Amino acid sequence: MPFRRSATLLIVFMVAGFAPRATAKDKPKPNATGNAGVVALLEPIRKKHDVPGIAGAVVEGQRKGTFLKAIAATGKRRLGGRSDITISDPWHLGSCTKAMTATLIGRLVDKRKLKWETTLEEAFPKLARVMHPAWKPVTLELLLGNRAGAPETLDADGLWGRLWTHQGTPTEARRTLLEGVVTKPPVSPPGTKYAYSNAGFAIAGHAAETMLKKPWERLMREELFEPLQMVTAGFGAPSKHDAPHGHRPAGGTIVPVSPGPGADNPPAIGPAGTVHASIGDWGRFAALHLRGARDGKRKLPVKRESLRRTHKPLDGQTYALGWGVTSHPWAGTVLRHAGTNTMWYCLAVLAPERDVAILITCNRGGDKAAKACDEAARALLAWHIKKKR
Repeated sequence: MPFRRSATLLIVFMVAGFAPRATAKDKPKPNATGNAGVVALLEPIRKKHDVPGIAGAVVEGQRKGTFLKAIAATGKRRLGGRSDITISDPWHLGSCTKAMTATLIGRLVDKRKLKWETTLEEAFPKLARVMHPAWKPVTLELLLGNRAGAPETLDADGLWGRLWTHQGTPTEARRTLLEGVVTKPPVSPPGTKYAYSNAGFAIAGHAAETMLKKPWERLMREELFEPLQMVTAGFGAPSKHDAPHGHRPAGGTIVPVSPGPGADNPPAIGPAGTVHASIGDWGRFAALHLRGARDGKRKLPVKRESLRRTHKPLDGQTYALGWGVTSHPWAGTVLRHAGTNTMWYCLAVLAPERDVAILITCNRGGDKAAKACDEAARALLAWHIKKKR
């Protein structure tokens, strides 16, 4: 579930004149869905990188009417299957969930249910007796900014294995994760060092659900998905039989992974990376952040102040609260995140000053999926720039 700190951010915006040309052989089939011109861009990229299915969207937050400038999907729901991908299909969004959890916290701050400065000692007073002292003053903001000293992996003392086999509720699993982390010293003094951590986001989500006495999943539905009308949003790998399947490596190829155990990471790390949604509904979330980054009279489900706080890196770092942040001469400030559970891959790139977001997702993981999403993002941005001229 990576935040890939690479040159991709710059590459995505170095697109002048770039757009793969569709040949007659690569023209979309009649049952391909969405914008035909965008399908024609995506299909050769899908084939080139051996991706079963891929979808893309161009979002404009300030656009009158629909926020979707373009949306398209092409390929198969699973390798060897007959069902074509559609624009309404759900996709696993991996670590792009992190920005959603940070946004949820922002909405709860707006409603005075939480504070960015809420500490772990305040969130878990009954655990304070066994909590390592260095964890007690750690705030939600530090957890969401990957500067809390949370571990990058959960392998110590077999914790990750226990989370895989946990038989209780997701909330109980997150309590197990919390206790496994905070009873040991932080891996670095809180607030001093950046370290990408699923555990930090899981703990922040668990703090919210503990203090509000509602599971994180319910909070996400009530406070984020429903206000944004993200009707396809849910948790874990898409569970319907005919939904797109993720794919894992096997014997030099890939095979589809059926919904159920093993199709996603343990729900203990849900706040870090288990949301699924259609690419259109994901676009609703992206549009919220585009709008929040700009002044305007439109009332938003989350206050602009809170949204902008999620866009601001801590202490000069390049990671904010669920977003990687950089700048580019054409785009200005750029927000970016990739997500994968190794069986799916997705990429979000937002340029609020240009009022555009590019969203790409596919149903396989690994290097080929990452390259496909990077190339597709460049192609869609070039398409968007050309349309604007």
